[in-house]
Amino acid sequence: MKDIHTADLTAALDKVLRRVSEGADRVPGVVAMVTDRESDIYSGATGARRLDGVPMTEDTVFAIFSTTKAIAGTTALQCVEEGLLDLDAPAKEYAPAIGKLQLLEGFDTNGQPRLRAPKTDVTTRQLMLHTGGFGYDFFNEMYKRMAEEHGQPSVVSGTRAALETPLLFDPGTKWEYGTNIDWVGQVVEGIRGKRLGEVMRERVFDPLGMDEIAFTRSDAMKSRTATIHARGADGSLAPMDGFALPDNPEVDMGGHGLYGTVPEYMKFIRMWLNDGNGPNGRVLKPETVEWAVKGALVPPQKVTMLPGVIPSLSNDAEFFPGVGKDWSYTFMVNTEEAPTGRPAGAIGWAGLANSFYWIDRAAGVGGYWATQILPFGDPTSFGGFLDFETAVYDAIRNS
Repeated sequence: MKDIHTADLTAALDKVLRRVSEGADRVPGVVAMVTDRESDIYSGATGARRLDGVPMTEDTVFAIFSTTKAIAGTTALQCVEEGLLDLDAPAKEYAPAIGKLQLLEGFDTNGQPRLRAPKTDVTTRQLMLHTGGFGYDFFNEMYKRMAEEHGQPSVVSGTRAALETPLLFDPGTKWEYGTNIDWVGQVVEGIRGKRLGEVMRERVFDPLGMDEIAFTRSDAMKSRTATIHARGADGSLAPMDGFALPDNPEVDMGGHGLYGTVPEYMKFIRMWLNDGNGPNGRVLKPETVEWAVKGALVPPQKVTMLPGVIPSLSNDAEFFPGVGKDWSYTFMVNTEEAPTGRPAGAIGWAGLANSFYWIDRAAGVGGYWATQILPFGDPTSFGGFLDFETAVYDAIRNS
């Protein structure tokens, strides 16, 4: 990456953070960071962990939700490297429970689910690409109905019952964002014979020096955890003191279950910028990184808008409407330059409580923006992230 004038970059990014943490539609607090291949080049924290409470700091702990996915995907890629995982074999060879699931065709006149066997077995490749057949109840009306009328648990419960849901379509026939990567975690557990959190610790976190990130928080992490807030229809914020991802979950959910700090996630971003290498050892081979970041959906499959069918959890949400988007192992890939300046071929994604990141391997830069607000797609937080990313590319162009 070209040398960025860091004083100018800091001033521009500080301005974005100040703006989103002030006024009627403010966020409670935000931590945002930018890294190049060597180290963090910007770190900012504004607002509070809980509305009008303890100030937000760089070491604040967040429920990172779906930004967990890329870490679980990394552990699966390691299994592929070692010849332990055939991406095109039935996933039930590694996680037998997935082979018992039926497909939900709809509901009969009595409101009972109409189920049938899927036409083909789901594969781990399909799971990593979100073509496996699973969804989320906050993005899919059928799952929402299963939750409301038939007791299908929310994924945030961290339970096995929340994982073992019916498929929504035959594997490989379409792209739909859902619990696929939670199943990838189960595949990894089946191969390694260990809980996913242990595998992540041994094979990702320790080589990268990532300490404060886990499915279960230490007491120190609990004391620095930000509260999730609900945004009301009038723009007001209310702390959701009773809502949190469970510590000691029944299942280590590879799709959304981690807690962590932003500085720890920056170490993971740097690994992808550095062809799989970390400060304490290699996590992935360079050739694995090279193919894993490429979009792999089969046309006409494509990444689509996420419809917010449970308004308290998500708005309708989409990165860069009108810009082509593909999916890789396990990131969104934009196939055209985005309005922020993010180039075609860069990768990234988001977490339900309005956390967002991107990784631009060509420019050698990446960033993470963390807030704790529901519903997803919060205009102030999401808009702030886009302004944050735009300011980084403005600085690159002007350097």
